[in-house]
Amino acid sequence: MSEEQKQADNRARPTTDELRAFIARDWAPAPAGPTQLSEAARHAAARRERVSAAFPGDRLVVPAGGLKVRSNDTDYVFRPHSAFVHLTGLGGDREPDAVLVLEPRDDGTHEAVLYFRPLAGRDTDEFFSDTRYGEFWVGARPSIEDIETELGLTGRHIDELADAVVKDSGEVTVRLVRDADRDLTRELDAARVSEHSDQAELDEADEELAHFLSALRLVKDEWEVEEMRKAVAATHHGFEAVIADLPEALAKGRGERWVEGVFGLVARHEGNGVGYDSICAAGDHATTLHWIKNTGEVRDGDLILLDAGVEVDSLFTADITRTLPANGTFTDAQREVYDAVYAAQQAGIAAVKPGARFSDVHAAAIRVIAEHLYAWGLLPEGVDVEATLDKEHGQYHRRWMVHGTSHHLGIDVHDCALATRDEYMDGELRPGMILTVEPGLYFKADDLLAPERFRGIGVRIEDDVLVTQDGCENLSAAMPRTSRDVEAWIREVQSR
Repeated sequence: MSEEQKQADNRARPTTDELRAFIARDWAPAPAGPTQLSEAARHAAARRERVSAAFPGDRLVVPAGGLKVRSNDTDYVFRPHSAFVHLTGLGGDREPDAVLVLEPRDDGTHEAVLYFRPLAGRDTDEFFSDTRYGEFWVGARPSIEDIETELGLTGRHIDELADAVVKDSGEVTVRLVRDADRDLTRELDAARVSEHSDQAELDEADEELAHFLSALRLVKDEWEVEEMRKAVAATHHGFEAVIADLPEALAKGRGERWVEGVFGLVARHEGNGVGYDSICAAGDHATTLHWIKNTGEVRDGDLILLDAGVEVDSLFTADITRTLPANGTFTDAQREVYDAVYAAQQAGIAAVKPGARFSDVHAAAIRVIAEHLYAWGLLPEGVDVEATLDKEHGQYHRRWMVHGTSHHLGIDVHDCALATRDEYMDGELRPGMILTVEPGLYFKADDLLAPERFRGIGVRIEDDVLVTQDGCENLSAAMPRTSRDVEAWIREVQSR
Protein backbone atom coordinates (compact mmCIF):
# COMPACT_ATOMS: atom_id res chain seq x y z
CA MET A 1 0.00 0.00 0.00
CA SER A 2 1.38 3.44 -0.97
CA GLU A 3 1.81 6.23 1.59
CA GLU A 4 -1.01 8.14 -0.11
CA GLN A 5 -3.31 5.13 0.18
CA LYS A 6 -2.36 4.66 3.84
CA GLN A 7 -3.15 8.29 4.60
CA ALA A 8 -6.50 8.03 2.84
CA ASP A 9 -7.26 4.83 4.73
CA ASN A 10 -6.36 6.47 8.05
CA ARG A 11 -8.88 9.24 7.39
CA ALA A 12 -11.60 7.07 5.90
CA ARG A 13 -14.96 7.09 7.65
CA PRO A 14 -17.22 4.03 7.88
CA THR A 15 -19.83 3.94 5.11
CA THR A 16 -22.84 1.65 5.06
CA ASP A 17 -25.04 0.71 2.12
CA GLU A 18 -27.86 2.62 3.79
CA LEU A 19 -25.72 5.78 4.02
CA ARG A 20 -24.67 5.46 0.38
CA ALA A 21 -28.27 5.15 -0.68
CA PHE A 22 -29.27 8.15 1.44
CA ILE A 23 -26.50 10.32 -0.01
CA ALA A 24 -27.44 9.37 -3.58
CA ARG A 25 -31.08 10.48 -3.16
CA ASP A 26 -32.93 13.64 -4.15
CA TRP A 27 -30.47 15.83 -6.00
CA ALA A 28 -31.65 18.43 -8.49
CA PRO A 29 -30.35 18.03 -12.06
CA ALA A 30 -26.86 19.34 -12.63
CA PRO A 31 -26.66 22.79 -14.24
CA ALA A 32 -26.59 22.81 -18.02
CA GLY A 33 -23.13 22.68 -19.59
CA PRO A 34 -21.69 24.73 -22.46
CA THR A 35 -23.85 25.15 -25.53
CA GLN A 36 -21.24 26.12 -28.11
CA LEU A 37 -17.60 25.86 -29.06
CA SER A 38 -15.39 28.20 -27.05
CA GLU A 39 -13.40 30.90 -28.84
CA ALA A 40 -10.18 29.51 -27.39
CA ALA A 41 -10.99 26.04 -28.73
CA ARG A 42 -11.69 27.38 -32.22
CA HIS A 43 -8.15 28.72 -32.47
CA ALA A 44 -6.70 25.61 -30.82
CA ALA A 45 -8.24 23.48 -33.57
CA ALA A 46 -6.30 25.42 -36.21
CA ARG A 47 -3.09 24.78 -34.30
CA ARG A 48 -3.85 21.07 -34.10
CA GLU A 49 -4.17 21.00 -37.89
CA ARG A 50 -0.61 22.33 -38.20
CA VAL A 51 0.65 19.70 -35.77
CA SER A 52 -1.24 16.98 -37.64
CA ALA A 53 0.30 18.03 -40.94
CA ALA A 54 3.80 17.88 -39.43
CA PHE A 55 3.41 14.31 -38.09
CA PRO A 56 1.18 12.34 -40.48
CA GLY A 57 0.57 8.76 -39.39
CA ASP A 58 1.99 9.27 -35.87
CA ARG A 59 0.05 9.04 -32.63
CA LEU A 60 0.73 12.20 -30.61
CA VAL A 61 0.23 12.23 -26.84
CA VAL A 62 0.05 15.58 -25.04
CA PRO A 63 -0.73 15.30 -21.32
CA ALA A 64 -2.03 18.10 -19.14
CA GLY A 65 -0.08 16.73 -16.19
CA GLY A 66 -1.33 15.77 -12.77
CA LEU A 67 -1.73 17.28 -9.35
CA LYS A 68 1.53 17.79 -7.49
CA VAL A 69 1.81 17.32 -3.74
CA ARG A 70 2.71 20.47 -1.83
CA SER A 71 2.87 18.86 1.60
CA ASN A 72 1.43 15.66 3.00
CA ASP A 73 -2.09 15.45 1.54
CA THR A 74 -2.35 18.96 0.09
CA ASP A 75 -1.66 19.73 -3.56
CA TYR A 76 -0.42 22.78 -5.38
CA VAL A 77 -3.00 24.63 -7.44
CA PHE A 78 -3.08 22.81 -10.76
CA ARG A 79 -1.78 24.40 -13.95
CA PRO A 80 -1.90 22.35 -17.15
CA HIS A 81 1.13 21.95 -19.38
CA SER A 82 1.48 24.81 -21.85
CA ALA A 83 1.45 22.60 -24.95
CA PHE A 84 -1.80 21.03 -23.73
CA VAL A 85 -3.36 24.46 -23.21
CA HIS A 86 -2.23 25.63 -26.63
CA LEU A 87 -3.75 22.63 -28.42
CA THR A 88 -7.03 22.35 -26.48
CA GLY A 89 -7.97 25.86 -25.37
CA LEU A 90 -8.45 24.67 -21.78
CA GLY A 91 -7.04 27.23 -19.36
CA GLY A 92 -7.25 27.98 -15.67
CA ASP A 93 -6.80 25.05 -13.31
CA ARG A 94 -8.91 22.65 -15.33
CA GLU A 95 -8.71 18.91 -15.86
CA PRO A 96 -5.68 17.48 -14.08
CA ASP A 97 -4.62 14.11 -15.51
CA ALA A 98 -6.29 14.81 -18.86
CA VAL A 99 -4.43 13.70 -21.98
CA LEU A 100 -4.90 14.94 -25.54
CA VAL A 101 -4.24 12.24 -28.12
CA LEU A 102 -4.04 13.02 -31.82
CA GLU A 103 -5.00 9.68 -33.30
CA PRO A 104 -3.82 9.12 -36.90
CA ARG A 105 -6.38 8.45 -39.62
CA ASP A 106 -5.75 6.59 -42.85
CA ASP A 107 -5.82 9.84 -44.84
CA GLY A 108 -2.89 11.33 -42.87
CA THR A 109 -5.03 13.60 -40.70
CA HIS A 110 -5.74 13.06 -37.00
CA GLU A 111 -8.76 12.75 -34.74
CA ALA A 112 -8.37 14.82 -31.57
CA VAL A 113 -9.41 12.82 -28.52
CA LEU A 114 -9.37 14.15 -24.97
CA TYR A 115 -9.10 11.51 -22.26
CA PHE A 116 -10.13 12.93 -18.89
CA ARG A 117 -12.05 12.15 -15.73
CA PRO A 118 -15.65 13.20 -16.37
CA LEU A 119 -18.29 14.03 -13.83
CA ALA A 120 -19.20 10.98 -11.76
CA GLY A 121 -22.80 10.14 -10.97
CA ARG A 122 -24.09 11.08 -7.55
CA ASP A 123 -24.81 7.43 -6.92
CA THR A 124 -21.08 6.64 -7.03
CA ASP A 125 -18.52 6.49 -4.22
CA GLU A 126 -16.39 9.01 -6.14
CA PHE A 127 -19.05 11.69 -5.72
CA PHE A 128 -19.00 11.57 -1.92
CA SER A 129 -15.80 9.78 -0.87
CA ASP A 130 -13.01 10.76 -3.28
CA THR A 131 -11.25 13.74 -1.69
CA ARG A 132 -9.13 14.45 -4.75
CA TYR A 133 -11.69 14.21 -7.54
CA GLY A 134 -15.13 13.86 -5.98
CA GLU A 135 -17.72 16.54 -6.68
CA PHE A 136 -18.58 16.78 -2.98
CA TRP A 137 -14.96 17.75 -2.22
CA VAL A 138 -13.62 19.70 -5.19
CA GLY A 139 -16.68 20.68 -7.19
CA ALA A 140 -18.32 19.51 -10.39
CA ARG A 141 -16.39 18.33 -13.42
CA PRO A 142 -17.60 18.51 -17.02
CA SER A 143 -19.30 15.55 -18.61
CA ILE A 144 -18.01 14.00 -21.80
CA GLU A 145 -20.75 15.82 -23.69
CA ASP A 146 -19.71 19.13 -22.09
CA ILE A 147 -16.11 18.71 -23.19
CA GLU A 148 -17.07 17.74 -26.72
CA THR A 149 -19.32 20.79 -27.04
CA GLU A 150 -16.83 23.24 -25.51
CA LEU A 151 -13.68 22.00 -27.26
CA GLY A 152 -14.95 20.51 -30.51
CA LEU A 153 -13.13 17.20 -30.15
CA THR A 154 -13.90 13.67 -29.02
CA GLY A 155 -14.13 13.05 -25.28
CA ARG A 156 -13.40 9.75 -23.56
CA HIS A 157 -12.94 8.53 -20.00
CA ILE A 158 -9.35 8.55 -18.76
CA ASP A 159 -9.65 4.84 -17.91
CA GLU A 160 -9.62 4.11 -21.66
CA LEU A 161 -6.31 5.87 -22.23
CA ALA A 162 -3.80 3.10 -21.61
CA ASP A 163 -5.25 0.67 -24.15
CA ALA A 164 -5.78 3.38 -26.73
CA VAL A 165 -2.23 4.70 -26.58
CA VAL A 166 -0.30 1.43 -26.54
CA LYS A 167 -2.36 -0.44 -29.12
CA ASP A 168 -0.28 -1.32 -32.21
CA SER A 169 2.58 0.81 -30.81
CA GLY A 170 4.99 -1.53 -32.53
CA GLU A 171 3.54 -0.45 -35.87
CA VAL A 172 2.60 3.19 -35.21
CA THR A 173 5.12 5.80 -34.07
CA VAL A 174 3.90 7.12 -30.72
CA ARG A 175 5.29 10.50 -29.73
CA LEU A 176 4.86 11.91 -26.23
CA VAL A 177 5.41 15.27 -24.52
CA ARG A 178 7.66 13.74 -21.89
CA ASP A 179 7.91 16.48 -19.27
CA ALA A 180 4.17 16.91 -18.75
CA ASP A 181 3.40 13.73 -16.78
CA ARG A 182 6.31 11.66 -15.47
CA ASP A 183 4.16 8.71 -14.42
CA LEU A 184 2.58 8.45 -17.85
CA THR A 185 6.00 8.83 -19.46
CA ARG A 186 7.36 5.86 -17.48
CA GLU A 187 4.34 3.73 -18.37
CA LEU A 188 4.41 4.62 -22.03
CA ASP A 189 8.18 4.16 -22.30
CA ALA A 190 7.85 0.67 -20.85
CA ALA A 191 5.05 -0.20 -23.26
CA ARG A 192 6.90 1.16 -26.29
CA VAL A 193 10.14 -0.59 -25.39
CA SER A 194 8.26 -3.86 -24.92
CA GLU A 195 7.17 -3.50 -28.55
CA HIS A 196 10.86 -3.65 -29.55
CA SER A 197 11.37 0.11 -29.72
CA ASP A 198 14.75 1.55 -28.82
CA GLN A 199 14.71 4.06 -25.93
CA ALA A 200 17.13 6.40 -27.68
CA GLU A 201 14.88 6.44 -30.75
CA LEU A 202 11.87 7.12 -28.55
CA ASP A 203 13.63 10.02 -26.88
CA GLU A 204 14.55 11.51 -30.25
CA ALA A 205 10.98 11.18 -31.56
CA ASP A 206 9.59 12.78 -28.42
CA GLU A 207 12.11 15.62 -28.61
CA GLU A 208 11.05 16.36 -32.18
CA LEU A 209 7.42 16.72 -31.04
CA ALA A 210 8.33 18.88 -28.04
CA HIS A 211 10.44 21.17 -30.20
CA PHE A 212 7.69 21.56 -32.81
CA LEU A 213 5.05 22.40 -30.19
CA SER A 214 7.35 24.97 -28.56
CA ALA A 215 8.30 26.67 -31.84
CA LEU A 216 4.64 26.67 -32.87
CA ARG A 217 4.09 29.44 -30.31
CA LEU A 218 6.70 31.82 -31.75
CA VAL A 219 4.11 33.69 -33.83
CA LYS A 220 0.84 34.53 -32.12
CA ASP A 221 -2.52 34.55 -33.90
CA GLU A 222 -5.02 37.40 -33.48
CA TRP A 223 -6.77 35.75 -30.55
CA GLU A 224 -3.51 35.19 -28.70
CA VAL A 225 -2.51 38.83 -29.21
CA GLU A 226 -5.83 39.94 -27.69
CA GLU A 227 -5.25 37.66 -24.70
CA MET A 228 -1.85 39.31 -24.26
CA ARG A 229 -3.50 42.73 -24.35
CA LYS A 230 -5.81 41.57 -21.55
CA ALA A 231 -2.84 40.34 -19.52
CA VAL A 232 -1.00 43.64 -19.98
CA ALA A 233 -4.08 45.67 -19.00
CA ALA A 234 -4.57 43.61 -15.84
CA THR A 235 -0.88 43.99 -15.01
CA HIS A 236 -1.19 47.76 -15.41
CA HIS A 237 -3.98 47.69 -12.83
CA GLY A 238 -1.78 45.63 -10.53
CA PHE A 239 1.08 48.12 -10.73
CA GLU A 240 -1.27 51.01 -9.98
CA ALA A 241 -2.64 49.15 -6.96
CA VAL A 242 0.94 48.76 -5.71
CA ILE A 243 1.70 52.45 -6.32
CA ALA A 244 -1.44 53.50 -4.45
CA ASP A 245 -0.37 51.37 -1.49
CA LEU A 246 3.33 52.31 -1.39
CA PRO A 247 2.81 54.45 1.75
CA GLU A 248 1.43 51.34 3.46
CA ALA A 249 4.39 49.28 2.27
CA LEU A 250 6.73 51.80 3.89
CA ALA A 251 4.70 52.01 7.10
CA LYS A 252 3.72 48.37 7.72
CA GLY A 253 7.13 46.71 7.71
CA ARG A 254 8.05 43.73 5.51
CA GLY A 255 7.15 46.03 2.66
CA GLU A 256 8.26 43.69 -0.11
CA ARG A 257 5.68 41.18 1.12
CA TRP A 258 3.05 43.92 1.15
CA VAL A 259 3.83 44.79 -2.47
CA GLU A 260 3.75 41.14 -3.46
CA GLY A 261 0.39 40.67 -1.77
CA VAL A 262 -1.21 43.75 -3.32
CA PHE A 263 -0.15 42.75 -6.82
CA GLY A 264 -1.19 39.15 -6.20
CA LEU A 265 -4.66 40.28 -5.12
CA VAL A 266 -5.21 42.06 -8.44
CA ALA A 267 -3.72 39.16 -10.39
CA ARG A 268 -6.03 36.68 -8.73
CA HIS A 269 -9.06 38.94 -9.08
CA GLU A 270 -8.54 39.93 -12.72
CA GLY A 271 -6.95 36.73 -14.01
CA ASN A 272 -5.87 33.25 -13.05
CA GLY A 273 -3.10 34.61 -10.83
CA VAL A 274 0.49 35.72 -11.29
CA GLY A 275 2.29 34.38 -14.34
CA TYR A 276 5.47 33.79 -12.30
CA ASP A 277 6.74 34.58 -8.82
CA SER A 278 6.72 38.36 -8.52
CA ILE A 279 10.04 40.12 -7.96
CA CYS A 280 9.37 42.88 -5.39
CA ALA A 281 12.92 44.02 -4.70
CA ALA A 282 13.64 47.15 -2.67
CA GLY A 283 17.00 48.78 -2.12
CA ASP A 284 20.00 46.52 -2.64
CA HIS A 285 17.69 43.55 -3.25
CA ALA A 286 16.97 45.09 -6.67
CA THR A 287 20.53 44.19 -7.67
CA THR A 288 19.67 40.48 -7.34
CA LEU A 289 18.13 39.57 -10.68
CA HIS A 290 15.61 36.99 -9.46
CA TRP A 291 14.84 38.25 -5.96
CA ILE A 292 11.60 36.39 -5.22
CA LYS A 293 12.07 35.96 -1.47
CA ASN A 294 10.42 39.35 -0.98
CA THR A 295 11.31 39.39 2.71
CA GLY A 296 12.78 42.89 2.92
CA GLU A 297 11.71 46.30 4.06
CA VAL A 298 10.73 49.14 1.74
CA ARG A 299 12.34 52.27 3.11
CA ASP A 300 11.97 55.95 2.36
CA GLY A 301 14.54 56.73 -0.33
CA ASP A 302 14.64 53.18 -1.73
CA LEU A 303 13.93 52.19 -5.27
CA ILE A 304 11.61 49.21 -5.58
CA LEU A 305 12.01 47.05 -8.66
CA LEU A 306 8.69 45.35 -9.39
CA ASP A 307 8.88 42.63 -12.06
CA ALA A 308 5.44 41.05 -12.25
CA GLY A 309 2.77 39.87 -14.65
CA VAL A 310 -0.85 38.82 -14.51
CA GLU A 311 -1.69 35.46 -16.07
CA VAL A 312 -5.22 35.70 -17.45
CA ASP A 313 -7.65 32.77 -17.42
CA SER A 314 -6.42 31.56 -20.82
CA LEU A 315 -2.95 31.31 -19.16
CA PHE A 316 -1.30 33.95 -21.32
CA THR A 317 0.87 36.15 -19.13
CA ALA A 318 2.32 39.64 -19.21
CA ASP A 319 5.87 40.31 -17.95
CA ILE A 320 6.50 43.95 -17.05
CA THR A 321 9.05 45.70 -14.86
CA ARG A 322 9.00 49.19 -13.46
CA THR A 323 11.52 50.60 -11.00
CA LEU A 324 9.75 53.02 -8.69
CA PRO A 325 11.05 55.48 -6.09
CA ALA A 326 9.27 54.40 -2.94
CA ASN A 327 8.75 58.00 -1.77
CA GLY A 328 7.79 59.22 -5.25
CA THR A 329 11.03 61.02 -6.18
CA PHE A 330 14.30 59.75 -7.63
CA THR A 331 17.55 60.93 -6.08
CA ASP A 332 20.10 62.39 -8.50
CA ALA A 333 22.11 59.14 -8.55
CA GLN A 334 19.02 56.98 -8.97
CA ARG A 335 17.83 59.16 -11.84
CA GLU A 336 21.25 58.95 -13.51
CA VAL A 337 21.15 55.17 -13.54
CA TYR A 338 17.47 55.04 -14.42
CA ASP A 339 17.84 57.37 -17.39
CA ALA A 340 20.71 55.28 -18.73
CA VAL A 341 18.55 52.15 -18.61
CA TYR A 342 15.66 54.01 -20.23
CA ALA A 343 17.91 55.11 -23.09
CA ALA A 344 19.02 51.52 -23.57
CA GLN A 345 15.45 50.31 -23.62
CA GLN A 346 14.48 52.91 -26.17
CA ALA A 347 17.27 51.67 -28.42
CA GLY A 348 16.14 48.06 -27.93
CA ILE A 349 12.51 48.80 -28.76
CA ALA A 350 13.57 50.74 -31.87
CA ALA A 351 15.34 47.60 -33.08
CA VAL A 352 12.14 45.52 -32.99
CA LYS A 353 10.85 45.26 -36.56
CA PRO A 354 10.15 42.57 -39.15
CA GLY A 355 13.29 41.22 -40.76
CA ALA A 356 15.55 42.17 -37.87
CA ARG A 357 17.21 39.42 -35.85
CA PHE A 358 16.04 38.67 -32.35
CA SER A 359 19.63 39.25 -31.20
CA ASP A 360 19.60 42.75 -32.74
CA VAL A 361 17.41 43.93 -29.86
CA HIS A 362 20.00 42.99 -27.26
CA ALA A 363 22.80 44.39 -29.38
CA ALA A 364 21.09 47.78 -29.64
CA ALA A 365 20.30 48.00 -25.93
CA ILE A 366 23.61 46.71 -24.64
CA ARG A 367 25.56 49.19 -26.77
CA VAL A 368 23.85 52.04 -24.90
CA ILE A 369 24.59 50.35 -21.57
CA ALA A 370 28.25 49.99 -22.59
CA GLU A 371 28.43 53.63 -23.64
CA HIS A 372 27.22 54.77 -20.23
CA LEU A 373 29.57 52.47 -18.36
CA TYR A 374 32.46 53.75 -20.46
CA ALA A 375 31.46 57.37 -19.86
CA TRP A 376 31.34 56.69 -16.13
CA GLY A 377 34.86 55.22 -16.28
CA LEU A 378 33.82 51.76 -15.12
CA LEU A 379 35.33 49.63 -17.88
CA PRO A 380 38.90 48.40 -17.39
CA GLU A 381 41.70 50.67 -18.55
CA GLY A 382 42.18 50.43 -22.29
CA VAL A 383 38.73 48.91 -22.88
CA ASP A 384 36.38 51.11 -24.90
CA VAL A 385 32.82 50.46 -26.03
CA GLU A 386 33.78 48.38 -29.06
CA ALA A 387 36.23 46.31 -27.04
CA THR A 388 33.73 45.39 -24.35
CA LEU A 389 31.12 44.50 -26.98
CA ASP A 390 33.57 41.99 -28.48
CA LYS A 391 31.94 38.66 -27.54
CA GLU A 392 35.20 36.69 -27.42
CA HIS A 393 37.52 39.10 -25.64
CA GLY A 394 35.28 41.70 -24.01
CA GLN A 395 31.97 41.55 -22.19
CA TYR A 396 33.24 43.56 -19.20
CA HIS A 397 29.91 45.38 -19.08
CA ARG A 398 28.30 42.14 -17.95
CA ARG A 399 29.46 42.82 -14.40
CA TRP A 400 26.58 45.29 -14.26
CA MET A 401 24.19 43.87 -16.90
CA VAL A 402 24.54 40.11 -17.02
CA HIS A 403 21.24 39.02 -18.55
CA GLY A 404 19.81 39.12 -22.04
CA THR A 405 17.54 41.97 -23.05
CA SER A 406 14.66 39.95 -24.46
CA HIS A 407 12.74 36.70 -24.47
CA HIS A 408 9.61 35.48 -26.20
CA LEU A 409 6.39 35.78 -24.20
CA GLY A 410 3.00 34.05 -24.28
CA ILE A 411 1.54 31.08 -22.42
CA ASP A 412 4.93 30.71 -20.74
CA VAL A 413 6.71 33.75 -19.38
CA HIS A 414 9.81 32.44 -21.17
CA ASP A 415 7.87 31.13 -24.13
CA CYS A 416 9.12 28.86 -26.91
CA ALA A 417 12.06 27.68 -24.79
CA LEU A 418 12.66 24.57 -26.91
CA ALA A 419 13.06 26.48 -30.15
CA THR A 420 16.51 26.12 -31.68
CA ARG A 421 19.10 28.89 -31.65
CA ASP A 422 18.47 29.45 -35.36
CA GLU A 423 14.77 29.93 -34.60
CA TYR A 424 15.24 31.97 -31.44
CA MET A 425 18.42 33.99 -30.81
CA ASP A 426 19.44 34.07 -34.47
CA GLY A 427 15.87 33.98 -35.73
CA GLU A 428 14.22 36.65 -37.83
CA LEU A 429 11.51 38.74 -36.18
CA ARG A 430 8.10 38.23 -37.79
CA PRO A 431 4.76 39.98 -37.33
CA GLY A 432 2.86 38.34 -34.48
CA MET A 433 5.88 37.65 -32.31
CA ILE A 434 5.73 39.09 -28.79
CA LEU A 435 8.94 39.69 -26.86
CA THR A 436 10.13 41.58 -23.85
CA VAL A 437 12.64 44.42 -23.97
CA GLU A 438 14.22 44.68 -20.51
CA PRO A 439 17.72 46.11 -20.06
CA GLY A 440 18.97 46.89 -16.58
CA LEU A 441 21.89 48.09 -14.49
CA TYR A 442 22.71 46.54 -11.13
CA PHE A 443 25.25 48.07 -8.75
CA LYS A 444 25.51 45.90 -5.65
CA ALA A 445 26.06 47.62 -2.32
CA ASP A 446 29.40 45.83 -1.85
CA ASP A 447 30.70 46.45 -5.39
CA LEU A 448 33.87 48.46 -4.83
CA LEU A 449 34.33 49.05 -8.57
CA ALA A 450 31.04 50.92 -8.71
CA PRO A 451 30.90 54.63 -7.90
CA GLU A 452 29.84 55.05 -4.29
CA ARG A 453 26.79 57.05 -5.35
CA PHE A 454 25.54 54.07 -7.40
CA ARG A 455 26.06 51.31 -4.83
CA GLY A 456 22.83 49.57 -3.85
CA ILE A 457 20.94 50.80 -6.93
CA GLY A 458 19.29 48.30 -9.26
CA VAL A 459 17.13 49.42 -12.19
CA ARG A 460 15.29 47.42 -14.83
CA ILE A 461 12.61 48.64 -17.24
CA GLU A 462 10.66 45.99 -19.13
CA ASP A 463 7.86 46.15 -21.67
CA ASP A 464 5.99 43.63 -23.80
CA VAL A 465 6.41 44.39 -27.50
CA LEU A 466 4.45 43.04 -30.47
CA VAL A 467 6.16 42.82 -33.84
CA THR A 468 3.85 44.41 -36.45
CA GLN A 469 3.89 44.55 -40.24
CA ASP A 470 5.91 47.77 -40.30
CA GLY A 471 7.63 47.93 -36.92
CA CYS A 472 6.39 47.20 -33.44
CA GLU A 473 3.77 48.10 -30.85
CA ASN A 474 4.64 48.45 -27.19
CA LEU A 475 1.67 46.69 -25.61
CA SER A 476 2.48 48.18 -22.21
CA ALA A 477 3.15 51.73 -23.44
CA ALA A 478 0.34 53.11 -21.25
CA MET A 479 2.54 52.48 -18.21
CA PRO A 480 4.90 55.49 -17.86
CA ARG A 481 8.62 54.87 -18.38
CA THR A 482 10.70 58.05 -18.24
CA SER A 483 11.92 59.07 -14.78
CA ARG A 484 9.83 62.26 -14.84
CA ASP A 485 6.74 60.44 -16.07
CA VAL A 486 7.13 57.75 -13.40
CA GLU A 487 7.24 60.42 -10.69
CA ALA A 488 4.13 62.07 -12.15
CA TRP A 489 2.43 58.65 -12.35
CA ILE A 490 3.05 58.02 -8.67
CA ARG A 491 1.69 61.44 -7.72
CA GLU A 492 -1.39 60.98 -9.89
CA VAL A 493 -2.24 57.48 -8.66
CA GLN A 494 -1.71 58.38 -5.01
CA SER A 495 -3.92 61.46 -5.33
CA ARG A 496 -6.96 59.54 -6.61
